[in-house]
Amino acid sequence: MRKIRIGVVGVGHLGSIHAKLYEEIDNCSLVAVCDTDKDRLNEIAKSLGVPGYTDYRQLFGQVDAVSVATPTNLHYKIAYDFLKHNIHTLVEKPFTNHLKEADSLIKIAKKNKLTLQVGHIERFNSVFTATQKLINEPKFIECHRLSPFPNRSLDVGAVLDLMIHDIDIVLGLVNSRLKKIEAVGVSVLTKFEDIANARLSFKNGCVANLTASRVSDEWMRKIRIFQKDTYISLDYKEARASIYKKTGLVISKEDLPIEKEQPLKKELESFLDCVNTHKEPLVSGPVAREALKVALEIQNQIWRRYIS
Repeated sequence: MRKIRIGVVGVGHLGSIHAKLYEEIDNCSLVAVCDTDKDRLNEIAKSLGVPGYTDYRQLFGQVDAVSVATPTNLHYKIAYDFLKHNIHTLVEKPFTNHLKEADSLIKIAKKNKLTLQVGHIERFNSVFTATQKLINEPKFIECHRLSPFPNRSLDVGAVLDLMIHDIDIVLGLVNSRLKKIEAVGVSVLTKFEDIANARLSFKNGCVANLTASRVSDEWMRKIRIFQKDTYISLDYKEARASIYKKTGLVISKEDLPIEKEQPLKKELESFLDCVNTHKEPLVSGPVAREALKVALEIQNQIWRRYIS
């Protein structure tokens, strides 16, 4: 298997982790990093021993694939240019700011027969994968994703920054069309929504209640899934998963074994595998578009009703 020449555009908090993990993966070679912040760029480039560029276009011809981990408003332009130059592209979430932009990226990736993957990391979380096969026909899903104020990713609100992870998971679990979206939210520290709650109702009767906050005093990453005679509890932060089952009048609890793995590393390895084998990514452009569509409707409801 050939070594894929990889680059990373945007080496802030998340992008720098992409770059460091690529260094650890055998079937790729990190050849360059890029950022407009010269001090940050020089720091990361020096620590990894690779060239650093302030203009992402300097990577054309040098890389086979790229991670785009810039602010969201730059995702479309940068990803489009790489796909136009026949370079496989992983775009961090949220995919783009607009559905038309997402559609454009999907179209050019398909035309040029390229891998386009979007960074929904929870799909690769061992807590989720350990329980996925146990989930069938959920009736009610409850998600809480809370964190202290991050001082980063402030170009989007809590819906596109945090809730979109759980939107993607819920859409993947519920085998039914979405019927209704109801959303509330408020801005506290930014001009965007910092707290958001959404209720998703599906045609098969399943309801999902999602809460996201970036002004909490605690970290929480939990999903609770209720289905006939079964309750499944996932805690991403603590890497725990439990299943409660009703047999007759008795309820039993089983703690599931969870392998301690790095979800982001698994995500990057999957991306590289798709580049090499031409497989469809777990979170392809069309899959990410569906999560983005729901997230934007939630965001727009909140902005129209609660944020002037």
